[in-house]
Amino acid sequence: MTAASPIDVLKTLALPGRAVIDGALVEAASGMTFHNVSPRDGTVLNQVAACQSEDVDRAVASARAAFEDGRWRDQGPRAKKAVLFKLAELMERDAEQLALLESVDTGKPIRDARAVDIPLAIGTTRWYAEALDKIYGEVGTSPIDRLSWAVHEPLGVIGAIVPWNFPLHMAMWKVAPALAMGNSVVLKPAEQSPLTALKLGELALEAGLPPGVLNVVPGLGGVAGEALALSMEVDMIAFTGSGPVGRRLMEYSARSNLKRVSLELGGKSPQIVFADCPDLDAAASAAAWGVFYNQGEVCTAASRLLVQDSIKDAFLEKVVAVAKTMVPGDPLDPETSFGAMVSERQMNTALDYIATADSQGARRLLGGSRVRQETGGFYVEPTIFDRLAPDHTLAREEVFGPVLGVQTFKDPDEAIRLANDTVYGLAAGLWTSDINRALTCARRLKAGLVWINGWDACDITMPFGGFKQSGFGRDRSLHALHKYADLKSVSVTLR
Repeated sequence: MTAASPIDVLKTLALPGRAVIDGALVEAASGMTFHNVSPRDGTVLNQVAACQSEDVDRAVASARAAFEDGRWRDQGPRAKKAVLFKLAELMERDAEQLALLESVDTGKPIRDARAVDIPLAIGTTRWYAEALDKIYGEVGTSPIDRLSWAVHEPLGVIGAIVPWNFPLHMAMWKVAPALAMGNSVVLKPAEQSPLTALKLGELALEAGLPPGVLNVVPGLGGVAGEALALSMEVDMIAFTGSGPVGRRLMEYSARSNLKRVSLELGGKSPQIVFADCPDLDAAASAAAWGVFYNQGEVCTAASRLLVQDSIKDAFLEKVVAVAKTMVPGDPLDPETSFGAMVSERQMNTALDYIATADSQGARRLLGGSRVRQETGGFYVEPTIFDRLAPDHTLAREEVFGPVLGVQTFKDPDEAIRLANDTVYGLAAGLWTSDINRALTCARRLKAGLVWINGWDACDITMPFGGFKQSGFGRDRSLHALHKYADLKSVSVTLR
């Protein structure tokens, strides 16, 4: 029997649209909803509860009550592990449905959702389930008449505000370690991509997570997100998104209870290719996929390509050749490798940056147009600009779209100067056969993630976060567990 196509399955699927508050699926108290639009064809997928401050307050109160009575916090490591492992099993059981929801909600190719996004989200859940009993305190070197130790204690109520580019994956980067440490969580998904977060809330209840421990409040960022960030009962906001919103969250922290804030705010990441690159074909593929994967909607997108002048022309031919194979297509077609941008607004933002690059004198080598307009969807073809000057807008600002800018350099010093000439500092990469150059440049690059002879070559075991205006705080690794905990010192005077 032939398996049903994703399009056929979508027609029969009941899409989640209600908030998850205190263990129940509920409408917004006001009855308000918002249109959830698919970037695939511009159609309205469903109506989603538009949570207001009243709904957020109810979710926070539920999370606070759950934390204070210890229904999750005080469970032992074995019990917590069992629930989180069960959640991972349920996510794996429903992986195909989650991939479909992610693809139709964001415009990403379903083959990427199936092979990357959903498996990584499941893996993150399992990793933190396994790691939660590996966080130890420490015994102090006290005088003979005293015994002192330090222990990690959960913060309390965590507000997690996650982006639309990798909705479930980014949610689990925050939800999994926060739950593993014994916190309660109120998750606010991006209004552009609420479906998998709402499904996650349902699965968490099925897995046995006590009511109130994980609440999901969909809604507009300026309403639900603001209410969460201003709440006096939220102990921390963990955020991935734009710089302007990150700044507002810090203001809200100061205006409320001085809650902790962890921010990952994107970047303008450079990928440097030296003339002694060990594999120009591999580097060309990394240069193209590094910026065009997920339609360029990646915080670590290698949107600045720095190429040593002696190999620039030959190398750019290879990059363009790879980019030409990335043809925008229907995200629900399993053969598609390049899908739609998440919204009409994001598509127009990318097109505006392309027009600005044209007007500032950069040379367009490839792409630059909206395509597949007849579908009603939001598609922009991969775009490459050469002769980018350091003061060009495209060299300074994050596009968050499929646009690559190319600059040249003469020597390592100029390469590092250009690479660091940005307010951001999330990721950077370099290609060279010289180990001394590789290690020296890695040390000089101002970025939280540096990759040598590869791009995006890291996993859950390594911390993820940036320098400068890319934010502070780390997702992934054991460091994320520490982020959701306080360190308490206890001393006993011996008699």
